[in-house]
Amino acid sequence: MEDREILRTTDHPEASVRHIVRGVVRQGLKPVPPKAAISLRLDADVLDWFKAQGPGYQTRINAVLRAFKEEAGLRHGRAR
Repeated sequence: MEDREILRTTDHPEASVRHIVRGVVRQGLKPVPPKAAISLRLDADVLDWFKAQGPGYQTRINAVLRAFKEEAGLRHGRAR
């Protein structure tokens, strides 16, 4: 079968390079736990600071909260 003969639909769109690279990079890594969508109230200046660091501010906020959780667990003798 030739590439031009492959039917693309909304159910089976052409894979983007980003999608392919993400799949390759994730191979062999621990599964990413699912995220929970929440509403969180933050001080405006804190949120502005994270946003000013560029795209991915929510991921950075999550990383800071995870580091705090893990450090607190270590201080209290709990497993991560």
